Amino acid sequence: MRYAQGGGLTDAGRAARERLRLHAVERFQAGEKNAEVAAALRVSERSVERWRRAWRECGQAGLLSKGSPGRCRLSENQIARLECELERGPLAHGWNDQRWTLARIKTLIGRLFHISYTVEGTWRLLKRQGWSWQQPARRAIERDDSAVEVWKKETWPRVRAVRRSATPGSSSRMKPDSR
Repeated sequence: MRYAQGGGLTDAGRAARERLRLHAVERFQAGEKNAEVAAALRVSERSVERWRRAWRECGQAGLLSKGSPGRCRLSENQIARLECELERGPLAHGWNDQRWTLARIKTLIGRLFHISYTVEGTWRLLKRQGWSWQQPARRAIERDDSAVEVWKKETWPRVRAVRRSATPGSSSRMKPDSR
């Protein structure tokens, strides 16, 4: 169940929904129709259809709660291993530069643990572990900051094109009203 504010069910809410689904199983076993189960449990028939299909395919285990969607799917050992692999750097994992991106880390998690994360989920995982994003400052090795300052003060004002003043009838101004 989703809400407009982006939230979901609390642990207690998930447990209550699970009890409702398990109560529906008792009614399925008693031979009740979907409409009867929906009316008795005050849910939509579509939900009851989904529950019945899951029950038929997986049994009662198919209706158990899968837990919070925000939970970490990696164990503590896997997280420790991931951090070690991140410390080794991208070059050790086949990338040709020293930048870790979320997409690369997502790929690394998939390769190491066969678990699929989204890019956003990867960011949440790293943030929970105390990692932060950093944008490297790109500077040429040959850069001379004092020479750049001199150029900005002396050369740039001479090179910069002087703005032309707009004259009547030029394309940069609206034409006068000819009424």
